[in-house]
Amino acid sequence: MATEIKTWQIVSGKLTIVNSSLAESNRKEREDLERWIKGNPEILGEDIAIFGEQVQTKSGPLDFLGIDNNGNLVIVELKRDHLPREVLAQALDYASDVSAWEIDKLSEICQAFTGQSLEDFFTQKFPDISIEELGINQAQRLLLVGFSIEESLNRMIEWLSSKYSIGINAIILKYVKTSNGDELLSRTVIIPEEVEREKTNKKKFVIEKSNEPGNYDESTVKEKLTQYLSQDMYSAKRIRDYVLPILLKNELMTREEMRKEFIKMGGASESQAGYFLALISSQLSFKWNDFLRQVIKYEFPNNKWEKDNFTIRTEYRELVKQVLKSLEK
Repeated sequence: MATEIKTWQIVSGKLTIVNSSLAESNRKEREDLERWIKGNPEILGEDIAIFGEQVQTKSGPLDFLGIDNNGNLVIVELKRDHLPREVLAQALDYASDVSAWEIDKLSEICQAFTGQSLEDFFTQKFPDISIEELGINQAQRLLLVGFSIEESLNRMIEWLSSKYSIGINAIILKYVKTSNGDELLSRTVIIPEEVEREKTNKKKFVIEKSNEPGNYDESTVKEKLTQYLSQDMYSAKRIRDYVLPILLKNELMTREEMRKEFIKMGGASESQAGYFLALISSQLSFKWNDFLRQVIKYEFPNNKWEKDNFTIRTEYRELVKQVLKSLEK
């Protein structure tokens, strides 16, 4: 059934219903709601951080784009008053486009909105979680926000959540202004938040990680490395064009030295370099990239998860030169 929120104020020991609206209090529904969400994203949920506003998709701009502490993207669609059933199709359309966005595009959106790379923004918002250990944008969550909801939309949300485990929810807000002039904003959700988060996380697959190097013969390593570096993938191209050439010129490079050299060679801006290195570090951690670990060695001198002190193993330096030279052709 459609959700209805009522508020009473206790005046002289008696309950007095409060029916004030945003308009009656000279508030502008959409403008004020957008400002409140930007300033207080916990309205949407304690595990969500907003990093994009009016983000352009193939079907038009979505209102807010966020990320949760599991690396899922959160598509937020606002309505100034009533949430109609049509908003569901709109949100699903946005999600179908966003689901294909790569890390680089997300970082550009974050930089434009927050002035930070996605890595720095995520680390600031969720300091106890390593972004290198997450699979960013493996799944998407849909949040529909308004001041009331059509009964049929309520029913569809519950059906999609229970039958298809889709991470979807509606947040219904109630604004009141008391007789004393105090302004209150309350919220309720259609699906319990912990249930909605669980639905989304079930969609994620576990990325197998490892720090063990491969044990291939030299010809197999050369073949695998050539195939990997030939991919039209950002991290693979950065390893080919920057990381390996840097390590060929220097026997050992710290993470900070690598970051500075990356910027010097034009591989990234000051704000992007740390994030790009985090993505490259993730590539080295994937279990199936053991051939990369057979060629590139690293250590963990500072903590248990951040790689540092990179080097190309001595026995593979000539092989790497040959592979890079062959790819130039």
